[in-house]
Amino acid sequence: MSTHDDIPVLERIKPRFREIVTKARLLDSSVAVLAKPLTPEEAIGTPGRRDFPIIIGKERVLEASVRGSRGHAFTDSPHEFEGRLSEVLDFELTTNQNRAIYVATLNAVLAHLGLATGTVHCKDEDPEQCARDIASHLYDKYGEVEVGLIGLNPAIAERLVDRFGPAHVHISDLFADNIGKIRFGVEVWDGNTRTEDLIEASQVIVFTGTTLLNNTFDHIWHEIRRQNKAYLVYGVTAAGVAALAGFERICPCGQDG
Repeated sequence: MSTHDDIPVLERIKPRFREIVTKARLLDSSVAVLAKPLTPEEAIGTPGRRDFPIIIGKERVLEASVRGSRGHAFTDSPHEFEGRLSEVLDFELTTNQNRAIYVATLNAVLAHLGLATGTVHCKDEDPEQCARDIASHLYDKYGEVEVGLIGLNPAIAERLVDRFGPAHVHISDLFADNIGKIRFGVEVWDGNTRTEDLIEASQVIVFTGTTLLNNTFDHIWHEIRRQNKAYLVYGVTAAGVAALAGFERICPCGQDG
């Protein structure tokens, strides 16, 4: 017999999202949803550092627009879509592409209704400030702890190492070019095989909302719960899901859509 947590989080929030859309009378209206892949400059401007995943071509940002409000989602499978909100609600969430359009649209709708904040990515030097704020928040709340970072955001990784020291930061990533490399004094572990190891080695886990789109979120969440670890989900991608599912999220510089 399956439990509530056995159901993927995107499937768990589906009924609630549909209910919100229906009550807001958006389901049957002529709402157009446009999701388009943004260029790196459109998404995050021109930050000083050039090693963000979106800049080096690993990911793109989809932007969904619903009644003038915007929602972003990072994905490695960008795809354009234009249609009705009711069509998106009926998506089968079995591919990265569909999940990306669905989550970007969710973020745009909840931004429009005032139910989610920080649904649009910050730009220029804000990503560096975001990283500093995340590291400071963790240190102020938890003190000198072992921190696990799932998803190599270089700015966040560097600031965590600055704050906690390389011996106390653990990093994993799915991108083959990062795995096994030393970044900021820390070896990057293989996120395909060492998620449990990273969570076990850490007292606080910080992980990217992009895991919602690449189908790794639920495994990470199960392990965090099983090992009873503190956590934060970071970034704009998780804005709407965190609002509906009650996850703890941090996105210090995210912009309202």
